[in-house]
Amino acid sequence: MRVVITAVLFAALGFGHPALAYEEIAVTEGGTLMGTVKLEGKVPKPKGYNLITLPDQYYCGRISDGQGWRILQPFQVGPAGEFREVVVYLEGIDKGKPFVEKSVPQIEAKDCLFVPFTTVVRSDQTVTVVNMDPVMHDIQAYETSHLGARVLFNVPLPMNPQHPRDLKDRTDAGMYHKHMAGPPMKQLVNLSKGRRTFVMQCGFHVYMESWGVAITNPYFAKTDEQGRFTMTDVPPGTYKLVVWHPYVHTAIEQTVTIGPKGTVEANIVVQAPTGRLYANEVLDHPSARYTVEAQKDIDPIIHKQDH
Repeated sequence: MRVVITAVLFAALGFGHPALAYEEIAVTEGGTLMGTVKLEGKVPKPKGYNLITLPDQYYCGRISDGQGWRILQPFQVGPAGEFREVVVYLEGIDKGKPFVEKSVPQIEAKDCLFVPFTTVVRSDQTVTVVNMDPVMHDIQAYETSHLGARVLFNVPLPMNPQHPRDLKDRTDAGMYHKHMAGPPMKQLVNLSKGRRTFVMQCGFHVYMESWGVAITNPYFAKTDEQGRFTMTDVPPGTYKLVVWHPYVHTAIEQTVTIGPKGTVEANIVVQAPTGRLYANEVLDHPSARYTVEAQKDIDPIIHKQDH
């Protein structure tokens, strides 16, 4: 699976041309699949965005490097290579345990970030996007594939009317910390045949980015801080295990066989991609197009980022 577009988040989705419907049954002899995902090699450079050229620089700059730049690192990797926030799922299961739907998946715009960065969504499920910030955001959503991107929708993400609307002063913006939900936005997205990934970005703040993948059965997981994942009640059989990250453009797959009530360990090593992954890769020595005074006005009050 090759993703060829950078940027943009999402709201909801459904396959325009679904495969055979998944059948929910009682699984009495199900097994367990667990394992780890590690990134091997040098962690790719993050993205870098000059806040001075973008709106709401004081509020959004509360998370920055202290020199007027917002850093976005799509690769969350632990000290021993633990690859975090990676989606792992099984293909080839057409019947099994029911989907567990505790709540509708929700994406939050908070401190000028879209959280979470990666999301798993059922192919006929709605996703809610909510603005928690005192600044306006805008959702631009695309579906992606090796054939290129297709626009899904572009809608505003309004803020809560109780927020102040005059956070233009550096001190006022820096000291304001309230997060209140604006009107929830729901948008149905019909993915084209064969497409499973989608991405969303804020039209005002391009460093706000989130990716999603659509699944057709409930056998999926996201890796935790230790890079671990677990799937339970897997019907006995042989399946394809897929590892997905939006900026790893090579297919990461392996075959696993689950026996009745058995436990299988799958430890997966992903080779870190090399070369330039995005046009706005962070610079080692960013050019000083703006005065030092203007850059220092943007204070990383919440978090000072490293390149």
